[in-house]
Parts: sequence; structure tokens; C-alpha cells
Amino acid sequence: MILYDDFKKIEIRAGKILSAEKIPETDKLIKLSVDFTEKSIEGISTPRQIVSGISMYFPDPAVLVGKTCMFVTNLEPRMIKGFESNGMLFAISDDKGNFSLLEPNSSIEPGTQAA
Repeated sequence: MILYDDFKKIEIRAGKILSAEKIPETDKLIKLSVDFTEKSIEGISTPRQIVSGISMYFPDPAVLVGKTCMFVTNLEPRMIKGFESNGMLFAISDDKGNFSLLEPNSSIEPGTQAA
């Protein structure tokens, strides 16, 4: 169990996947470029790179492009197989091989933060 105050520290946002590609020489990893509508100092939207271990469910990672999914966006960056990951994709799987991404309904815009 965690305290509610600890849970409130987690930032959950909708992000639109702009690109997805398998990381060579790995079985599980896909490198995602995700738009959270974050603006740089110059006012330009800067996508984040997120590495996710979901390749076994997406033999063709291109099917992920255009999907809006939910992500944890305030994790410390982490190097995974030489690639910096700046967040975590919300997904679920079970021991029967069932898998699902957490996808909001189509009215939710990228960058929307969970309440």
C-alpha cells in the first residue's frame, strides 16, 4: 500500500505516438516518439523519446503510430540499451498472452493530465 500523497506525485498524461521502431538486437524494446504538446523555450512542440518493452505484441511497430495512450511523464530519465527513456507507457498483460494499451477515448487531446 502507498499513501495517497505518494500517488498524487505521479504525473499521468495522454500522449500521441508519432513514431515507433524496434530497437535492433533486442527482443522486447520499441523506441517511441511521443507528443505531449510540451513546448520548448522557442515555443516549438518537442516530442519525448520513450522506450517500452512491448515489441512482442507489435511485430509491426508502425501500427502504434497515431495512437493516443496514457503515460507516466514525471519519471527520472533512464538509459535502456543505450537509448534514453523519458516516461513509461501504461499497458497491461496477463499470463494467457492477453495485452492492452491504456487508451483514452478520442476526445482526449495529447498533453491532457489525469485528474
